[in-house]
Amino acid sequence: MLIRLLRTYLRPYRTLLFAVVVLQFFGTIAALYLPTLNADIIDNGVAKADTSYILRIGAVMLGITFLQVACTIAAVWFGARTAMGFGRDARAAVFRRVGSFSAREVTQFGAPSLITRTTNDVQQVQMLVLLTCTMMVSAPIMCVGGIVMALRQDVGLAWLIVTSVTVLVVAIALIVSRMVPQFRLMQKRLDEVNRVLREQITGIRVVRAFVRESVESQRFATANADLTDTALRVGRLMALMFPIVMLVLNLSSVAVIWFGGQRIDAGEMQIGSLTAFLTYLVQILMSIMMATFMLVMIPRAAVCAERLTEVLDTESSVVPSANPVMLVAGRRSVEFRSASFQYPGASDPVLQDISFAAVAGQTTAIIGSTGSGKTTLLSLIPRLFDATDGSVLVDGVDVRALEPEVLHDRLGLVPQKAFLFTGTISSNLRYGKTDATDDELWQALRIAQADDFVSALPDGLEAPVAQGGTNFSGGQRQRLAIARALVRQPEIYLFDDSFSALDLATDARLRSALTAITEDSIVLIVAQRVSTIVDADQILVLEDGRMVGIGTHSELVDTCPTYAEIVRSQLPVEAAA
Repeated sequence: MLIRLLRTYLRPYRTLLFAVVVLQFFGTIAALYLPTLNADIIDNGVAKADTSYILRIGAVMLGITFLQVACTIAAVWFGARTAMGFGRDARAAVFRRVGSFSAREVTQFGAPSLITRTTNDVQQVQMLVLLTCTMMVSAPIMCVGGIVMALRQDVGLAWLIVTSVTVLVVAIALIVSRMVPQFRLMQKRLDEVNRVLREQITGIRVVRAFVRESVESQRFATANADLTDTALRVGRLMALMFPIVMLVLNLSSVAVIWFGGQRIDAGEMQIGSLTAFLTYLVQILMSIMMATFMLVMIPRAAVCAERLTEVLDTESSVVPSANPVMLVAGRRSVEFRSASFQYPGASDPVLQDISFAAVAGQTTAIIGSTGSGKTTLLSLIPRLFDATDGSVLVDGVDVRALEPEVLHDRLGLVPQKAFLFTGTISSNLRYGKTDATDDELWQALRIAQADDFVSALPDGLEAPVAQGGTNFSGGQRQRLAIARALVRQPEIYLFDDSFSALDLATDARLRSALTAITEDSIVLIVAQRVSTIVDADQILVLEDGRMVGIGTHSELVDTCPTYAEIVRSQLPVEAAA
């Protein structure tokens, strides 16, 4: 998965990668040539007291050093651009894929996990790319080149290189093999921490209302402790790695000096060659240490790449048509024809055999007990889900055959949970119609019964909106969300229990004001209160995902026991109103 992800998103940066390889090659070759020159200075300059030779070779070494520094700086610059570009492209790809998901796929992964994958997981792979460009490319060149240059100095000590490298590689391989499952577990633990934290921040009012701070603190402490324990296990393995590298490096250096000294005493080796050989051995082992550091990164990056690929390979269950319908003519209507919906793996369908039609100028209400499938039914129209059986038609065309933009241009959705975006009131109201004038915004606010509190704000339409609209009450958020849909002036209005936070008087005024502007539109309302839908042209009654009644209020009271029971249960409330 990691190789596939890198191959896909590094393809546009092949030129930069080639430049990195070339620059690292010349920089590493320059670094490898310096110990040989240093050996020449010792054997031919210092030993013979030849100052001019020392100065001449020293100048060459200085020039080579400048070349090495220049190549390294340029390689790091190109590598950083490559890594940052990869991260940007990968994040954008994951974001686009998540944006195409239906509610089913979002629920499948979970919002906290998707956030972690888009941020932390991409960052881990991006870091691997950066370290590869700055360290890993030079490591094999340094290792192979160091072996060649060391053998040029003295072949008799080659067995020390073989022994040192073998011991180091075996020790590192054993440690890394134990890291991989821990890295995979760490990402899951991180998801869990994000999930718990997100729940607690979102539901902070509920937590405080029920005095559950200690319980929630314990939940977070448990998730945090699990992540900490996993991170500590990984940290112990990583902490073990570098002492092993340094132990092998130091023992190898001692061995080179010991056995090299014996060869010098026997006249088989010069002092300069011993110095160069020791430097090359250090370079070889340091290159392996750099590769070791990369090996620490690769397992975690591989796990992250697997999680990213899982998102990128997941196709949305709501797929645009290959030959979409771009133009729709005919009478405005919404029609359900034996529509059913069932979640994958679920034993029973959420909706089953729903058939009804709603036309322009008509208000259709949907009511039923909690969990009867009201919101799911409404979600089939904008294709938040697709019917698993039967069909849903808008203006006589199956929604699955319509171009998504054509479908969405006809809809004005007010979701069950009124959500506002960070910005201002005007930016939120213009969300569906960017060129709306201030007069249009105020008109929508008046209809939504929100003009009074907006006009009372010091900045009016430019009043700030916090994330999620949390600086407004539930009823204010609902009215602003309704106004946002009204600004768009759609063909079809979808109100998903959008009046629940309003008092009965405001609810009545709002519905009265809506009547005038929706007389040529299709209105579908999901509601819990009978008073909200009593004047609807037709009321659809759901029970356990099935349609058990359809008709006007007076008709259903007499013919539908489920509806009659709902009315009786709310009668005291309605009478009080």
